[in-house]
Amino acid sequence: MSAPYADDTSPAVEVSAAETAFMTVTEPTAARRPVGVAGAAPARPPLALAPLIALSLGYFLVMLDVTVVTVAVPDIRASLGAGPSGLQWIVDGYSTLFAGLLLLGGGLGDRLGHRRTFLAGLAVFTVASVGCGLAGTTAALVAGRLAQGAGAAFLVPASLALLQVTYPERAVRARAIALWGAVASLAFGAGPVVGGLLVAGLDWRAVFWLNLPVGALAMLLTVRHLPAGTREPAARRMDPVGQVLAVVGLLALAGGINEAGPAGWGSPLVLGTLAVGAMALAAFVAVERHLEASVRTRPDGRAPLLRLSLFRTRAFGATTLIGLLISFGYYGMLFLSTLYFQQERGYDALATGLALVPSVCMGLVAAPLFGRAATRTGPYVPMAAGLLLGAAGFLGWLLAGPGTPYWVLLFALIATGLGQTVTALAAMAAIIESAPADGAGVASAVFNVARQVGSAVGVALFGTFAATSGRLTDGLHLSAALAAAAFLAGGLLALGARRRGDAVRPAAPRP
Repeated sequence: MSAPYADDTSPAVEVSAAETAFMTVTEPTAARRPVGVAGAAPARPPLALAPLIALSLGYFLVMLDVTVVTVAVPDIRASLGAGPSGLQWIVDGYSTLFAGLLLLGGGLGDRLGHRRTFLAGLAVFTVASVGCGLAGTTAALVAGRLAQGAGAAFLVPASLALLQVTYPERAVRARAIALWGAVASLAFGAGPVVGGLLVAGLDWRAVFWLNLPVGALAMLLTVRHLPAGTREPAARRMDPVGQVLAVVGLLALAGGINEAGPAGWGSPLVLGTLAVGAMALAAFVAVERHLEASVRTRPDGRAPLLRLSLFRTRAFGATTLIGLLISFGYYGMLFLSTLYFQQERGYDALATGLALVPSVCMGLVAAPLFGRAATRTGPYVPMAAGLLLGAAGFLGWLLAGPGTPYWVLLFALIATGLGQTVTALAAMAAIIESAPADGAGVASAVFNVARQVGSAVGVALFGTFAATSGRLTDGLHLSAALAAAAFLAGGLLALGARRRGDAVRPAAPRP
């Protein structure tokens, strides 16, 4: 099996990987020149596409199935006779189990190997899609959706960790993350349109059969173009108590937040579920702190699933919080903007999906912008710029009313979509840079957990504002102001993390 980026060395100019990394980190852009070519413009490092396509296809499946099922709900109800509770689990069960198992998936990837975990996640997701397509009852379809969420929880952290290993150079990795994120953004935005076309042309089962060829192609490319790697046997035993507490705590937290929308925040079920989640996560933190403290005194002891010392790194802690804030603001407002177009403007599902295209498909624009900026400045400058742009876009929603022309809202749609996507790409790059090599899976899982929690809280809270306000637009305006505040707070965090990083970054050692 050939190396995935064996062609990265130019025959004309031989530069070691260490020298390239040193020049990338320490030299100003204007001063960089290829070795031995006086006055020449810097050569753009090549990007190996085959492994990137494999990783992107896996993430494409995960993001597509977040939204593609929503338009099939009426047909599923008619076909299977599903009730309101069953339909809610068909839609939300996927994201609930995805959030609940992310830390476990990241930890298994760090321990067993990210390529192996990525392939296992792809296999589970693809087989679960077959089960969904063949489901003859509501219970069978719910079980299939839960299994899809489990597969997604294994493959997403592994995908980010494999990006770190496959593209070690910062400039190349920035371009890889940009394209990887653009594919995910396209999948998320295209979900309702693709689902609508498949349901109209075939039936609701087609939205699940679509995953089979994509999953098979992703597995084939992964086996052929991503190296298996070597992994030393783990010197420490696993952390089963931490794994159980993390799964219980995150499942209860995600389930409680999802139930808060329809049942209300004061519902005994919601309060009880959130209490169980909070207690389990508090116990998880105590267990992980104890295990991390015992690492030095007990070499043969158990390794913590999550090293809490990661949060002492300003870049990691701030970027994780930024991930929560952008998902809180953007996806909460995306939910309300969908209600606005359907209930206030009378759009049908397809027209609503098309109206949101300028926002949800901004990955195609954000990817090249982020790739160029991050290569020159690192992730925090585009991150801060995206957050400020998104905040301005949310303020544009204050103009929304029952008869507001669509073109008046275009700035709000474009600015929020572009700002959120640039920020998300930059945050993922920052997480990868700040993660230790042996903990990249858990680090990316923590970031994705923060995003899932932020999205669930945003949808539930903003939905409550819309339901309890006198008019939908009143709740929309209040939510837009809160989303803008969240993005502004994220912008301040990004600027602070950049200043801190500039102050403490040590000089790279010369080879």
